[in-house]
Amino acid sequence: MPANFAALSAAQIDAFITDGFVRIDDAFSREVADAARAILWADTGCDPDDPATWTKPVIRLNQYGQPPFKAAANTPVLHAAFDQLVGAGRWVPRSVLGTFPVRFPSADDPGDAGWHVDVSFGFDDPDFMSWRANVSSKGRALLMLFLFSDVGEQDAPTRIRVGSHLDIARQLAPSGEAGLTLRELAADGFASTAHCPEVLATGAAGTVYLCHPFLVHAAQPHRGTRPRFMAQPPLVPASPLQIDRADGAYSPVELAIRVALDQG
Repeated sequence: MPANFAALSAAQIDAFITDGFVRIDDAFSREVADAARAILWADTGCDPDDPATWTKPVIRLNQYGQPPFKAAANTPVLHAAFDQLVGAGRWVPRSVLGTFPVRFPSADDPGDAGWHVDVSFGFDDPDFMSWRANVSSKGRALLMLFLFSDVGEQDAPTRIRVGSHLDIARQLAPSGEAGLTLRELAADGFASTAHCPEVLATGAAGTVYLCHPFLVHAAQPHRGTRPRFMAQPPLVPASPLQIDRADGAYSPVELAIRVALDQG
């Protein structure tokens, strides 16, 4: 691919600002997904060919940096998309892919299927409900969903509230740099975003959803037949996001926040 190519069209960037996410098909190869999934299967302690060993609705695996995971996170198309959404030089390349909530077909409640946003600072507090987000999205430039298995509508796809990032930006704005805790953000169960249309993060292995940090989303029970493997790492900013730039050189992530505040 040529240097500085555009991974996203102008229409896709506009949709990201309005809807809060963009889907990239074939962001990494199926061969990379298969190699990564083999590593993950071994760490679940389950047999991929014996559903009798799939006894939990979800198993959480953490911080994978082996070659397949690094390869998935650092493809030319993703780097180009990061440049377009966050800004060239404004993001930190991923060396690991964070948490993998591996979801198994189960009639049991997974216990983690509530609506939420991923907060991004204050992690020194042992109470995760006290972790925080602020209007300039301190510590997080994107939420990313990496599909390492084929995910259909019955395979516990992440639920997304389209455009909900705009509501959250307006909710965070009055609290300034200090922001709000997850407990404060979730006090109404994210009822302020209940009006938003809902879509499912489905796709073939190798699909990546690049989401605005404020996008409201949720897990759900798995009603399919094969486990779902997905990573959900942040893209960390190399320098703080700004919603008041003297030069006006706003990224789409920043522009979405400005649009929300202008609408408010």
